[in-house]
Amino acid sequence: MNTLTKLALGLLGRVQPRPASAGIAEPLALPPPRREGGLPLMQTLQRRQSQREFDPRDVDAQALSDLLWAVAGINRPDLGGRTAPSALNAQEVEVLLARRDGVFRYDPPTHGLRRTHDLDVRALTGYQDFIDTAPLDLIYIADHGRLKLVPAAQRSAYAYTAAGAMAQNAYLCCASSGLATVLRAWIDRGALARALGLDGDHEVLLCQTVGYPPSAGTSATP
Repeated sequence: MNTLTKLALGLLGRVQPRPASAGIAEPLALPPPRREGGLPLMQTLQRRQSQREFDPRDVDAQALSDLLWAVAGINRPDLGGRTAPSALNAQEVEVLLARRDGVFRYDPPTHGLRRTHDLDVRALTGYQDFIDTAPLDLIYIADHGRLKLVPAAQRSAYAYTAAGAMAQNAYLCCASSGLATVLRAWIDRGALARALGLDGDHEVLLCQTVGYPPSAGTSATP
């Protein structure tokens, strides 16, 4: 579906999630993340970029494990500290994964995934055409209930700052491992929030598409 069509249908409230595809393995138990290796930091920064073409094949379990740990994993188990900063250590930003086989929530303490919806909501994560077939979208959701010590008018700013740090971690992980990614803010937040059943304390912040770059001779559209 092209961008203009999605815009028009979105205005009419007609962009809807699809049933999740069956028969795709669910990596609910992720392998341990690889915490060593990868490119040196300066080389990773040199390679960091936004890409908008993706091979349709799924991101394998090890690459997904590394990515999620980089985004929101625990790097100091004794303190529960994470790889991305959070004001007051509120950890108010949750990471959901939108894939063809459903929606999953990343749980940092267990480094695992839990299926939350049997829906394919990728088309709702933005207006660009490539997101409909890219294999993975990270959805950054703010739980403002965790920011009780912050004035209500400022909670979104705090959450967007935390989500930006997490998204940059994803960029660096992708640059180091050969994955492609792009962070996106052009989202029908209302439609996505309704599909996910979010309440008033939760806010859709950003979405980030991740996948392998298109292979030589392989179209990004299946």
